[in-house]
Amino acid sequence: MSMQRFRATSKLLPHLSANKISPVSSSLVLHHPYPKRPCLGTHAPYSSSWPKDPKDKLPSWIQDMSVSTSSSSSVAKQAIMPEDGVEQIELLSAVEDLHGGVVVDLKEVMDSEVFSSLLRASMSQWKQKGKKGVWIKLPIKLSNLVDAAVKEGFRYHHAEPDYLMLVRWIPETIDTLPANASHRVGIGAYVMNSERKILVVQEISGRFKDTGVWKLPTGAVNEGEDICAAAVREVKEETGIETEFVEILAFRQSHKSFFQKSDLFFVCMLKPHSFDIETQNLEIAAAQWMPVEEYAAQPFVRQNKMFDYVAEICLAKSDKDYAGFSPMRTTTSSGKRSYLYYNKRDMDNIQVTGDHQ
Repeated sequence: MSMQRFRATSKLLPHLSANKISPVSSSLVLHHPYPKRPCLGTHAPYSSSWPKDPKDKLPSWIQDMSVSTSSSSSVAKQAIMPEDGVEQIELLSAVEDLHGGVVVDLKEVMDSEVFSSLLRASMSQWKQKGKKGVWIKLPIKLSNLVDAAVKEGFRYHHAEPDYLMLVRWIPETIDTLPANASHRVGIGAYVMNSERKILVVQEISGRFKDTGVWKLPTGAVNEGEDICAAAVREVKEETGIETEFVEILAFRQSHKSFFQKSDLFFVCMLKPHSFDIETQNLEIAAAQWMPVEEYAAQPFVRQNKMFDYVAEICLAKSDKDYAGFSPMRTTTSSGKRSYLYYNKRDMDNIQVTGDHQ
């Protein structure tokens, strides 16, 4: 990880000598001969990382006198006093985001005390530049830095298997940083064969364990996975049936579900391309093709309004003129692949007839 550097003049530098350099962890620091603060130029505002006592350690230093970056290390390895009295103060490397903030992506092992000094100096610089949000991405191997960041006012934003993201809002205004992801997305698969039988399963664990209820195959959409792809995958994993995605029939939203997150559940219609069931033994106790009327007549389905209405929608799709939302592959404004789900049948009719009312 590279380190940014900026210049700061000091009247005290002539009093520093090479024999004041001492090794601390993996870096070298200068012991300041005086307890008073350095006289800083306009390029470097006062930072709490400067020593208030001769025994305190200054942040890491560098010998290059120009504004530059170095990719060789996260921590400065040496410090040299230039003859013209210009100090180089090391900062954490950061990338500016699109919303007036910065992102620090730490990768190399670092001592927590060194990190704390670098962070304080960096925060002072970012505040002077009018930055807003500061994001720090810490991989698991740098978990020793969490406490130092929290003591500097950072809070947890989200965590993934291999990293923790911390964040801090700098201005004394309303914090407008986006919250962590608020929803989990799931699918339910409605698959009907030519005999008007639908694919249903009984689960080994969870809410429906040992209840005798036959339900549609369901599952969570993975990160980076499209809804249409997730539906096809879940059916294949649970029953071994190959399918083709047709459309979204309906969706529902609920709250305080998985770890208090909200939940979006999409009922999807799929067309089967194979019919021999191969049950997945880790999650599924049994699977079968069941007459759709028999599925809808189950006591649990009839007594549960949500399940009952979903069954009615599925029957309406099979027997009547119900149109769902078909996927249209497109791209976002930034060029990323995406799907737009829409009522294709009615839209096609509008385009053919020219009736936009």
